[in-house]
Amino acid sequence: MVLHLIANGFSKYGVAGLRGKAAALIICLFMTAPGWAGPVTVLAMGDSLTQGYGLVESEGFVPQMRGWLAERGADVELINGGVSGDTTAGGAARVAWSLTEDVDAMIVALGGNDLLRGIDPAVSRANLEAILREAKARDVAVLLVGMTAPGNYGPDYKAAFDAIYPDLADKYGTLFFESFFAGLGTSDPAAARDFFQPDGIHPNAGGVARIVDAMGPAVLRLIDRAK
Repeated sequence: MVLHLIANGFSKYGVAGLRGKAAALIICLFMTAPGWAGPVTVLAMGDSLTQGYGLVESEGFVPQMRGWLAERGADVELINGGVSGDTTAGGAARVAWSLTEDVDAMIVALGGNDLLRGIDPAVSRANLEAILREAKARDVAVLLVGMTAPGNYGPDYKAAFDAIYPDLADKYGTLFFESFFAGLGTSDPAAARDFFQPDGIHPNAGGVARIVDAMGPAVLRLIDRAK
């Protein structure tokens, strides 16, 4: 195609004119070629589960997810935005400055610490909604990762909390992954002790690998949506 246009240019523009036309054409072709814009930048916003608490850096969620994506040829830069101890309120407070201009997409995995503190589900919902509103305003694609409440707070609390994630994903049109712990075969950490550190809360390296295997396809869909 390029050679055909250049050949036609000799008769229409002459050699001098062709140089300028060909240069402009080549620049346009390169700028519109797939991959010219570079890798998709994804911010993984979360708490200690995202940050990689208790693990050497290479065994954490973000490094393992980077490796999983690289093995599948994904052109992506994954940023570790996990903060140990963070709640949905913390995420809502930092989302505006965390979403820098280069961020194309975001994984939101918050809520575990809200559960540990027994925070009112209505408060958690409002905080997560603030995060999704900010992402929407900036045209940042989102994968919302769910959490499920234990039964010890009672059925009403559990029903209210568990409904937050699918409801908000539907309202804001985000991608949705049902539970951070889905790859362990259960949303209840106590039922998968072999994949957890001694604290029974944070996954070990093997547990993270299973989590990444399960969530990875959803992250690939997020990358595609952000392109």
